[in-house]
Amino acid sequence: MTTAPSPSPPASAAAPSEARRERTVLSLPEHTVEIVSDPGEGAQKCGQIFGRVSAKMGNGVWTVEIIPAEIQPPARQPSSASGNRVRIGTGPVTNWGDHANLVVAFNEQVLLHRHRLDALAKDAIILIENMWATHDDPDIRQAWTDAMEELGSASYQFVPVPMEEECLAVIDNPRRGKNMFALGLLAWIYSRDLEKIKGLIAQEFRKKAEAIYDTNVTLLERGWRWAEDHLDFRIDVPRVESNRPMVVMNGNQAVAIGGIAAGMELCAMYPITPATSASHHLSDIFERFGGVVHQAEDEIAAVGVALGASFAGKVAFTITSGPGLALKTEFIGLAIMTETPLVVVDVQRGGPSTGLPTKVEQGDLLAAIFGQPGDAPHVVLAPATMEECFLCMTTARRVAEALRTVVIVLSDANLATGVQPFPRPDPSEQWFAQPPDLAPVREGLRPYDWDPQRGVSPRVVPGQPGGMFTATGLSHDEWSHVGYTPDVHERGCRMRSRKLAVFQQMLKPPVVNGEPTGDLLVVGWGSTLGAIEEAVGRARQEGLAVSSLHLRFLSPLEPGLAEIFRRFRKVMTIEINYSDDPGDPFVTAENRRRGQLAWLLRAQTLVDVDCWTRVPGEPLRPGQILQAIHDSMPQGASR
Repeated sequence: MTTAPSPSPPASAAAPSEARRERTVLSLPEHTVEIVSDPGEGAQKCGQIFGRVSAKMGNGVWTVEIIPAEIQPPARQPSSASGNRVRIGTGPVTNWGDHANLVVAFNEQVLLHRHRLDALAKDAIILIENMWATHDDPDIRQAWTDAMEELGSASYQFVPVPMEEECLAVIDNPRRGKNMFALGLLAWIYSRDLEKIKGLIAQEFRKKAEAIYDTNVTLLERGWRWAEDHLDFRIDVPRVESNRPMVVMNGNQAVAIGGIAAGMELCAMYPITPATSASHHLSDIFERFGGVVHQAEDEIAAVGVALGASFAGKVAFTITSGPGLALKTEFIGLAIMTETPLVVVDVQRGGPSTGLPTKVEQGDLLAAIFGQPGDAPHVVLAPATMEECFLCMTTARRVAEALRTVVIVLSDANLATGVQPFPRPDPSEQWFAQPPDLAPVREGLRPYDWDPQRGVSPRVVPGQPGGMFTATGLSHDEWSHVGYTPDVHERGCRMRSRKLAVFQQMLKPPVVNGEPTGDLLVVGWGSTLGAIEEAVGRARQEGLAVSSLHLRFLSPLEPGLAEIFRRFRKVMTIEINYSDDPGDPFVTAENRRRGQLAWLLRAQTLVDVDCWTRVPGEPLRPGQILQAIHDSMPQGASR
């Protein structure tokens, strides 16, 4: 390998016999891989399969999809970069890391994009398609030259790979085969099990003709053989054997399967990025468990169908993203007013408006809690891992039915598309809520017969003998009669609010990661968990008195926060949403817009909670958070 970029890739790959004599095996506790291409060349699929097979072989894995903002951007443009980052480790992997150590790039322009984003390690190994340096088009040759000159600022180790030439020996259109060839390269480099990969390919193309499977396997094996014959290095990331069976899935799959495990019976949704794939997973298997997936004509209809099904006694949920959540607001308010159980999953993306459909952000927190007109108390919770995406669905169903209210689950694009292995959940009775009691309603029972101690009333469903009543979104009394006096509305608001007050007292205080006292407490929520805890771990190794806290329940907030916060000299949230830079000359302490969780915590605890936030359109990196910790340590902090 060589580090000197040139108009044509350096002849860095060894000849076959030489490679076999001088091959080096690098044994590392973890390694991060990126596969990047133009859209439509299959780099995402390559990364997904590589990540899944690594997990199935016993490595810790976290994957993140690299998705351009446009559906079909122009080819060979930096902004067109599409692919996948896969971080694999000997132990559990909880985030995508800081930089990629090895990259497979289908052209120099997408590689340039990742370079400009500081996504690559300075000494990264780059396996790059070598056809562009000698392309017939002089503009492409010049673009290659210019890109390689810019890439020369880093000490990358380039390995030219004739992907086009190798794939043409198998398939007429190499754009449809490079991803499997690249998968073969990675399989050899990291000693992945080819038979397991073939099984995943068979699963992926199970609805296609057998010839398509055969072609993909041929390309896979050709990539393996090319790497075996030409590369002088391999990378070994040791695996840990586990006695517990593991499952490998992304967050959207976990949400879908969690809905099934919770006994849900209907999912109504309208397609929206990045939530749509959850319904795809459901549509494949939900019917086997007696469930129905309903694709509505729009977001409003979707939540209306789910609400109607739940009102009729079924267990229903809807899945959307930020723009869809905005459209569902009025029906969510109706569910709260009529006290109809409903689960809403919001897979957050960048906003506002259409915003960043394919990018991660945590911008919906305050909208999820306060976005409904009037006083509309309900539960909001946020999973932090793929396993929690599964478990949150079982929790959401039980809470929604126990409190007769709406539960909003805040996932995000990082969780939705990323893959992580976790122990196969053992079925538990706690997954299931009690079904509605359909026995005849006792005489005199009112449809909103609120328990003054809990704010909850018995659930009455249509068709239940003696249970007929007029449902209304208007303010009403215990008989569901429209209220015309102030005390009726006051009592309804008080009972709906009491549900959350009583529920909050049932929650356990959150657990501090690290020492219970110190100089700085970092607070997060959602998918930032792994990056925050890794950064805090590094800071503690440096001698900094830093701990972290991660919240799952956001409405109501978990108890004891004010007491925990007062044990630290400074409290700071880490979030993927916007906040003003306090150094901005136009920003003051009074007009500064803060991170959304910081705003919430300041209001609820009366503690001066600071924040460090970014909206990069990608997950936060542990190194970024570590630097933020250094910059935010209070004066006189101990080391």
